[in-house]
Amino acid sequence: MAKHLIVVDQLKDWHPELPEAAVIGVDDYLSDPRYLQMRQVQVINLCRSYRYQSAGYYCSLLAEARGHRVLPAVNTLLDLSARAIYSLQMEDLEDAVEKTLRRLERSESESFTLDIFFGECIHRQLRNLARQLFETFPCPLLQVAFQYQGGWQIAAIRPLALNRLDPEQVEMLATAFTRYQSRRWRSPRVRAASRYDLAILHNPDDPLPPSDARALKQFVKAGKKLGVEVDLITRRDYARLAEYDALFIRDTTRINHYTFRFAKKADSEGMVVIDDPVSIMRCTNKVYLAELLQANRLPTPLTRILHKRDEKRVAQIVEHQFDYPVVLKVPDGSFSLGVFKAGDRAELQQICARMFRDSELILAQEYLYTEFDWRVGILNRTPVFVCQYFMSRQHWQIVNHGPGGRFSEGGYKAWPVGEAPAEVVSVALQAANLIGDGLYGVDVKQNEGGVYVIEVNDNPNLEAGVEDAFLKDELYSLILREFVRRLDSRKQGGV
Repeated sequence: MAKHLIVVDQLKDWHPELPEAAVIGVDDYLSDPRYLQMRQVQVINLCRSYRYQSAGYYCSLLAEARGHRVLPAVNTLLDLSARAIYSLQMEDLEDAVEKTLRRLERSESESFTLDIFFGECIHRQLRNLARQLFETFPCPLLQVAFQYQGGWQIAAIRPLALNRLDPEQVEMLATAFTRYQSRRWRSPRVRAASRYDLAILHNPDDPLPPSDARALKQFVKAGKKLGVEVDLITRRDYARLAEYDALFIRDTTRINHYTFRFAKKADSEGMVVIDDPVSIMRCTNKVYLAELLQANRLPTPLTRILHKRDEKRVAQIVEHQFDYPVVLKVPDGSFSLGVFKAGDRAELQQICARMFRDSELILAQEYLYTEFDWRVGILNRTPVFVCQYFMSRQHWQIVNHGPGGRFSEGGYKAWPVGEAPAEVVSVALQAANLIGDGLYGVDVKQNEGGVYVIEVNDNPNLEAGVEDAFLKDELYSLILREFVRRLDSRKQGGV
């Protein structure tokens, strides 16, 4: 059985009345290398806040990167962060809520709240409902608000803060936690798709889209040859997403973004979806990727995670490991946004101060100059294209973002997979396989010291005349055939 590790903001948050357990502070979990090496661990994240990019958020994120089983998982945190997301899962609970609560005598009150601790509650007649809510939103401490509007409905679901529990709640938590240690929860069942209509989510106003208009037309053309009806949709089409069998996201993905909500809804509807929500979560956060690649011993530039609490001594920490210049990255930037280069101590401190306003953690990385980066496209654990991206003129990045939203890009060259350097393709495939079996673009630098994985992108560029320069129409057909294969497999009862 996995060892339980309780993570809290402050050790005093774990009340003396609660059972004896292994309790550590979140700062230690995030920064102490001992926890990176631990195996067979279940992390129970009881931080006071799970807000995006808070210490509580990073606790769950890094637990997943380290291979620790964690409660709550990042997907659960994101589900609970926005009504637009958790409303999808609540649809499956409506019948259970109505059947359970209509048997209760309604008082004059039109609302009430239910506290759920590891799937248990104090009210015997509501325990089955509490268990279902916990299985749908696996979060250790939950408070569910119900409201009567011609019938009982769930009005809101939110995590409870450990340090704000009253004595009665602490007593209930102690009992529930003791029972929880010897049981497991189940995952919600996924429904299978049965038709062959593909939605491609895109943003026609994006100046740097993953696929340009010509590439999107190529997908539509390839779909017709394969018997797949391809529709181009935008964020306004969220309500009708379930009409399709599959979703292909050709929009820049982020977690706090409608693209992630689309992926979550498609996944909950049993659709084939690329990028799937797990891949989005794993790829869009550079802190997660850094730990994942490090834990699996893949070659990367020297990397250090910087914590907001160390802001006053950040220069000493960085200078102990790095020479200037040093690269600084926000956790979830894309297209070279949120990536900065500090040439000296003053610049380092200025950049870090700005970045720490928005994130508890940032990434410091060794600066490796190369004239170009390799990008290896991986689909279902198979390399499908290789491209070189050259640095923008008189700039150290591929995309040079200027004032007023202006930008410039360097050149490119497509390669047959078999003619690209074998070590580049091999290390890229290893990195992508750590994420999943979707469509990924792995960025690799190569110099006299070897090859280094820079990052894994969950929605790599597929632009006409660039990534398709070698395979041409076949690249689009190859990707859509993978959708057909997955749809066929689900229809036949496969995975």
